[in-house]
Amino acid sequence: MRILLPVDGSENALEAVRHALRLVDDGLRASFVLANVQEPASLYEMVVAHDAAVIEQVSEAAAQHVLAPAQELLRVAGLAFDTEIANGDPGHQIVDIAERCNCELIIVGARGMEPLEGALGSAAEWVLRHASMPVMVVRRDEG
Repeated sequence: MRILLPVDGSENALEAVRHALRLVDDGLRASFVLANVQEPASLYEMVVAHDAAVIEQVSEAAAQHVLAPAQELLRVAGLAFDTEIANGDPGHQIVDIAERCNCELIIVGARGMEPLEGALGSAAEWVLRHASMPVMVVRRDEG
């Protein structure tokens, strides 16, 4: 089974990765795609940078930084994974990556880095409503 694990730097996203590891420990045979979606550059960033290559390098470095803890969890577990980095709307991009990479399941944290209150973050909710494959939403035990 190929599973997409979107990570955004939040503890909830890492908990989704840990949940996937527990599934493997329980006998699930899986490979993984770790994905990070970076927001598009703002007008201010484009004006200040003056160079699209600089913006792309900064975005790539930010994505690699966010992906590193999840990559380490999978490496320590000895599991195979691919990495995808995209720019744009997180919900749309997550579904697009899952489809493009032939994932059979998406495991996503219930809330990401979004500051708003609620049971589901906007990206998780969008993915849940629009993905063509099953979506597992993992909530972090905060108690």
